[in-house]
Formats: sequence, structure tokens, C-alpha cells
Amino acid sequence: MTNKIFLPLIAAATFVSSTYTVVEARKPQLAVSQAQTVDSQVSQWKLFTAPDGRFTVLMPGMPKRVTQTQKTFMGEINLEVFLGQPPKQEVAYVVAFNDFPHSYGQMTNPQEILNNAQEMALKTTQSNLIAARDIRSSNGHPGKEIEYINSGGKITRNRMYFAEGRLYQVMVITTKRQQKYLAKSITGYLNSFNVVLQK
Repeated sequence: MTNKIFLPLIAAATFVSSTYTVVEARKPQLAVSQAQTVDSQVSQWKLFTAPDGRFTVLMPGMPKRVTQTQKTFMGEINLEVFLGQPPKQEVAYVVAFNDFPHSYGQMTNPQEILNNAQEMALKTTQSNLIAARDIRSSNGHPGKEIEYINSGGKITRNRMYFAEGRLYQVMVITTKRQQKYLAKSITGYLNSFNVVLQK
């Protein structure tokens, strides 16, 4: 398996890292009790459906969308990134996905794709793995949840799923300090992600 396949993952990590710099620059202006109040305001969260209808997820408002194209030995692969960033919080909610050519998706073991995606996520963000476990989507697609921390202290929880030739990454990037106050929102966000099967 060549790393060229996972160029889109590098782009996703680069995009999220560069975008998250903005989050770092905005220091939270809320006291601890106020941060907890913000976390409990579920009315800010809305169900977001992907433009192609292939996934749904709760997002804190309308996410920003960025599309990138990467050239690989398989041809061009498009990367779609959706970023939600609540005001006054050091956190980013991200869904990124890329489609593989049909023949590749049919021939390759999904677990191999997920393992390589994990390796690439750790390498490109220069992070240390905290925890990893195998999971499945609500409709049975194979997945993997990993948690890792980079040298700057940013913690990422990343749930990856491989479904119908597409690799999804559902991520929350935050600080240790914010993580404990946003625990319910983080878990709720990750649990809300659903792959919608094609008809």
C-alpha cells in the first residue's frame, strides 16, 4: 500500500491545522460556568445533511465548506471538508471525506484503509496516539476511533469510516482545558454522524 493513496488525508490534516490556528488565536472570553452554559445550549446545534445526501451530522451552525483536488496514481481525488467552529470556544468540529475509484474500493480491505488512515493522521499532525478502537457505523460500515495529541497540546478525537468507496473522518480538535467542559457536545457530535446508504 502506497502513501500516495492518502494524499487527501494529508490535505485534510493540513487544512484543519491551518484553520485551527484561528481557533488558537481567539482566547475564550467566557468564565468556566459560562462555558458549561454554552455547551448545554443544544438549540445552537442543527442537523446538517451533506450536499450529496450521503451523510448527516449535528453541527454548531452552518459549517464552512472547502473542496480540494489531489492528484494520485489513481487519478484525481476530491477532498471535501466541512468545518464548524462555535464562537468563543477553542474547538473545531470537522467532517472530511474522499472517494476512491470504484475498483480500488472494491479490491482493498477496509481495515487496511483505516489502519493506513490512522498512521497518516498521526504522522501528518506529528501526534502521539492516546487510544484506538475498532467501531462500526450505525448501519454496519467498518470504522476506527482514535484519539491523539500533538506537541502543542491539541487533542483530536477522530472517527473514521469506510463506506461504499468513501473514507469519512469525523473529528473534534480542542484543548485539554476545553475538552472537559465540552465533553457532552463532543460525544453528541461524534454519535450524531450517520452514513446514508445510496439507493
